[in-house]
Amino acid sequence: METVGDKMHALVARLYPICRSITGDGVRETLSIIREQISLEVHEVATGTKVFDWTVPEEWNIREAWIVNSAGEKLIDFRELNLHVVSYSTPVRARLRLAELKDHLFTVANHPEWIPYRTSYYERNWGFCLSEKQLAKFAAEEEYEVCIDSSLGDGYLSYGEYLIKGEVEEEVLISCHVCHPSLANDNLSGIALAVELARHLAENPRHYSYRFLFIPGTIGSITWLALNPDVVPRIRHGLVLTCVGDAGNLTYKRSRRGNAEIDLAFAHVLAHSEEPHQIIDFFPYGYDERQYCSPGFNLPVGCLMRSRHGEFPEYHTSADNLSFVRPESMADSLAKCLSVVEILEHNKVYLNQSPRCEPQLGKRGLHQGLGAGEGRRLRELALLWVLNLSDGDHSLLDIAARSELSFKVIKEAAQALAATDLLAIAGAN
Repeated sequence: METVGDKMHALVARLYPICRSITGDGVRETLSIIREQISLEVHEVATGTKVFDWTVPEEWNIREAWIVNSAGEKLIDFRELNLHVVSYSTPVRARLRLAELKDHLFTVANHPEWIPYRTSYYERNWGFCLSEKQLAKFAAEEEYEVCIDSSLGDGYLSYGEYLIKGEVEEEVLISCHVCHPSLANDNLSGIALAVELARHLAENPRHYSYRFLFIPGTIGSITWLALNPDVVPRIRHGLVLTCVGDAGNLTYKRSRRGNAEIDLAFAHVLAHSEEPHQIIDFFPYGYDERQYCSPGFNLPVGCLMRSRHGEFPEYHTSADNLSFVRPESMADSLAKCLSVVEILEHNKVYLNQSPRCEPQLGKRGLHQGLGAGEGRRLRELALLWVLNLSDGDHSLLDIAARSELSFKVIKEAAQALAATDLLAIAGAN
């Protein structure tokens, strides 16, 4: 029977061969496949559009690329692996000796069979990526025919957006990038997780509205922020998903605020999972959280990953392949996200309606007695914590953190108390 992890891995496998960049037909093909899964709206932003200090770049597409030796053998062929060409390479057709070609060849020095991922988005250049093992077949005295059949010109930046409306207009933003070719963990695992999370949320009642963005890295989030000034104020929580499919322990990067509700929610979920994990402070490098958290916006957006970008050897190489991401890891990442969503959806602030001394729980059917089992005693303790800290200032998540009890136990205690005359939502009439 197919598990949710298998389903996400299958989507990664389907998207893996597509040549994506920050613009172009590969992005559109990717968004089209995602659109089969969820009701995605695709936006096209024209080349030359000013977005804050940036400009939407020319659209890049590529048809073929190769290096052929004097015997007519293709030593490098883009059709075999799209990482072979530096993304945004300008067109080239030339005959070059190795000394002339070497400045345009890139390898991974410590891993002779791996091929790197390189880009030249905002600088006109061209190049090929290959393994050290492939480079060893090149001879200094030989002349090579080089071809990159690509195009750069006016076009569009494409991105996908999916809004799931809830009871309120306040939103949770979920963002992932769609610009990397044939990198399974960075970025396809984030795409697959976002799709499955969106599917789950669409099928269940929601308090918040949820906005999913499938965007090219950096320029995509900058473009979205620039073009959606009316939406930005509605964002109450946010999360960037990337590198969520490898076997490493989960890492959560806090928002710039450091103590946003989503930061506290992830800290709680990961702590109560009793699994190895890491929580790191915000720093202005990484993925699109640095745009959402820029000082002019300072949105409460964190970043979830497993192994951290740039800190696992496979990062931005051909070793970030389909065998590097695992269905069970992706399923675990989804489970943690759903646990955080559960907190965000139910993290209310209550007010004790009988705040002078401890109320009598027994006559309301809430007291379990001293002889109760451990589970019942834990429930009673949760009732007392909720009553004591429900002063209009502490949320249920605050109470869970103070009591060191799980949010689930605190939430259930609050619901039981709210069913009596002892507890009401703060500010409710």
